[in-house]
Amino acid sequence: MFVKAGDGFFGWPDKAPFDAIIGTAAAKRIPEPLLEQLKPGGRMIIPTGSAWGFQYLELVTKDKEGKIHKSRVMPVRFVPMTGEVQK
Repeated sequence: MFVKAGDGFFGWPDKAPFDAIIGTAAAKRIPEPLLEQLKPGGRMIIPTGSAWGFQYLELVTKDKEGKIHKSRVMPVRFVPMTGEVQK
């Protein structure tokens, strides 16, 4: 098992690609580095939206050709992601 402390916006490129990514803080948008680190055929679940407004749990899949597909699963309320995503 490996553990890394840092800004979740950047993911973990040294250990990528990943079959699955779980976001535990709401980002205004899905961080591009996480999309890049998702393996073709992989899935990501991440809350997105305003820190003080509407948020949704989004399911992101990357098909075998590398195309990204997104769908909103349900409304949620998470703490906001901090760091690079705020810029």
